[in-house]
Amino acid sequence: LFTSSKLYDNEIPGWIEKYTKAQGLAISAHGSALMAEYLGSDLSRISNEIEKLKINLKGRKEIQVDDVQNYIGISKDYNVFEFTNAIGKRDVVKANRIANYFTANPKENPFVFVIANLYSYFSKILLYHGSPDKSQYAVAGAMGVSPFFVKDYESAARIYNPDKLRKIIGYLREYDLKSKGVESGDVESGELLRELLFKILHC
Repeated sequence: LFTSSKLYDNEIPGWIEKYTKAQGLAISAHGSALMAEYLGSDLSRISNEIEKLKINLKGRKEIQVDDVQNYIGISKDYNVFEFTNAIGKRDVVKANRIANYFTANPKENPFVFVIANLYSYFSKILLYHGSPDKSQYAVAGAMGVSPFFVKDYESAARIYNPDKLRKIIGYLREYDLKSKGVESGDVESGELLRELLFKILHC
């Protein structure tokens, strides 16, 4: 009898590092964390992307963050991770710039995908607030993220207290319903995103 349990999200970066090492490659902690955040926990998909990276490295042995961004289709400046990062820092200019890019390119960044990632992001900040042990690895385990990203969540938690987070999660639910036509009329998703972003940044 063989039992193979699915890996938790916070275990994926470590798996990526071990897998790349088995392929004769190396990857930075930032690179593996970014890949895990973007690709999720589908190990088959991750292994396929690593094989693609290996071909594009053309003999190089180390996978850099730029390689992950260039060959796995993550825009360096206009992706959902940069978007949540800008919101987490309350960088109004950058967050609106990315939102405008999403609006102009809805097929690359559909509203439902952005909403799901925002919900995941703010839920993790709420978990950070609720964690009794704020040490790096304990918090990472509670939130299901790589320890590499804990400082970013810690910084965001100073801006978004639990009351604000509950309001924001309520906004996300409201705009998810609006995106499905509930009490929104013919409002386009880009306009909904800009409204939602304004409420988040000014709550």
